[in-house]
Amino acid sequence: KLKRFAENLTFKNLFQYQYEDLQAPAAFPLKGKWCQDYFKNDNPIIVEVGCGKGEYTTGLAAMYPEKNFIGFDRQGARLWRGCRNAIENNLENVAFVRTNIQFIEHFFAKDEVDEIWVTFPDPQPCKPNHRKRLTSSTFLKRYSNILKPDGIMHLKTDSDFFFDFTLETIAEGKHEILFKSHDLYADEVKDDVSKIQTFYEKMWLEQGLKIKYVRFKINRATL
Repeated sequence: KLKRFAENLTFKNLFQYQYEDLQAPAAFPLKGKWCQDYFKNDNPIIVEVGCGKGEYTTGLAAMYPEKNFIGFDRQGARLWRGCRNAIENNLENVAFVRTNIQFIEHFFAKDEVDEIWVTFPDPQPCKPNHRKRLTSSTFLKRYSNILKPDGIMHLKTDSDFFFDFTLETIAEGKHEILFKSHDLYADEVKDDVSKIQTFYEKMWLEQGLKIKYVRFKINRATL
């Protein structure tokens, strides 16, 4: 891990910020300027939260060179793999941020993001932790502050508990479901959500677990 952490410091596609780093005004210089100053284009921005090794972030980036992708995770050892993969495959439309996802609003201006993916998050099954779940109303509020008004949310999970929790949150907030599946591969969904499988997703499928997916728009008025 120490070798990977050291190499992380050399990656131009990785930004690492702790809580104290974000307290000063305009602490993150690319906020509101990702396309202008980093990607050097006007393409849509797609964010993955809890991206792990960046398999989805880099997979989508390879499929869609006309879009920009940014993966967020707090584990540097995981992000090392995503950064290396992007560099080795010359994916210039990819960046990663190492931070706690609760700080995501520090990294984007209002309406700067087009889509957000939440892929196989920790279900946080204990009731006191419900606000920490990445599709809780607390997090949807944060996402709504950076998503465009017509921005899209994606959730992909193997957890029945987390999927049901998300559907309840969507219903309570009167958010708009665009598509949902309780068994993605049995339903033979053929789009981005089924074309990329992470290491753990393949393992869970081999164990007979069903992969759930929902795509929706956030209703800002209820948050």
